[in-house]
Amino acid sequence: MLESSIVGSLPKPSWLAAPNMLRAPWRLNGSELTDAQNDAVRLAILDQEQAGLAIVTDGEVRRRHYIWGFLDGLTGVDTENLARARSRGGRYSETTEVARIVGPVERRRPVLLEACQFARATTTRRLKVTMPGPMTIVDSVADEYYGTDRKTLAMKFAAILNAEARDLSAAGADVVQFDEPCFNIYLDEVESWGIEALEACMDGVSATRAVHICYGYGTPTVLAWKTKNTDWGHYGVTFPLLARSTVNQVSIECAASGVDLAVLRELEDKDVMFGAIDVGTEEVESADVVAGRLRRALQHVPPERLFPCTDCGLVPRSREASRGKMRALADGAAIVRAELTSTTQRELAVP
Repeated sequence: MLESSIVGSLPKPSWLAAPNMLRAPWRLNGSELTDAQNDAVRLAILDQEQAGLAIVTDGEVRRRHYIWGFLDGLTGVDTENLARARSRGGRYSETTEVARIVGPVERRRPVLLEACQFARATTTRRLKVTMPGPMTIVDSVADEYYGTDRKTLAMKFAAILNAEARDLSAAGADVVQFDEPCFNIYLDEVESWGIEALEACMDGVSATRAVHICYGYGTPTVLAWKTKNTDWGHYGVTFPLLARSTVNQVSIECAASGVDLAVLRELEDKDVMFGAIDVGTEEVESADVVAGRLRRALQHVPPERLFPCTDCGLVPRSREASRGKMRALADGAAIVRAELTSTTQRELAVP
């Protein structure tokens, strides 16, 4: 119980890309870039193992960005010559740079399969592979080719994601996670077609099926919005919908948000990847702080369904802070696990 993990991303080493920067360009190319990415994956997994995490990822260190890193493997998408568009409902900024759909979008070969195989061969621990969800992809591109509605485009991406997820599952991924931060923004669309698109992504996937829903990276624009936000009721809309879906795990942000933890009950029998680490600061939480957050979550979720996690990706943080936060996460989980084990033993000893 209380198996800990990160959401997905870790900061890239400075010799691979500029630190603390989303979408940072690579410092190398060709075979040198491939070798450097392999080394970065080894280090990312080692850091997670040494921190004591039970479930690991490749840190997404092969991707410039969690969305573009998948879109780069498809035809018809331009992630170099960008457009500007309103995305995330204008929550964090009026417009942002987005990739462009300039032709037929096709998956002619697996995108993340080799990366998954490399990571699988690097660790004996449970392995999670992450991908952007269809709603979040649609909200992060400018459609200059199809000219269709968001649902139709999302379902097209869902079919592509499903094919990829099946390959990743067959290659040894224990958890396949779809990142859908837009589920906290477009609540009407989540109900009208977002859950349907998510189900299409997961169809026939034998690995544990997960979805990550947060309030954004720990970047200055996102943090500025969080300090002013007063409405944290989004999960109250999406959780009952997810409770009726075939998703197995739901990853949520709780450490740096004002979410009322009672809403966790709305997930019913789903596993909860509980955000107990604030990814918006360099300050490393103590294990006791993490343990306190987990104890509060246990008032609403049984321990066998609680998976301690970070709020979101750690890519904007320093490597030192990320290592410290991962250790705090694992150590805090260990404290609470020991308490639960001790309580169980005492209960069994009572005649």
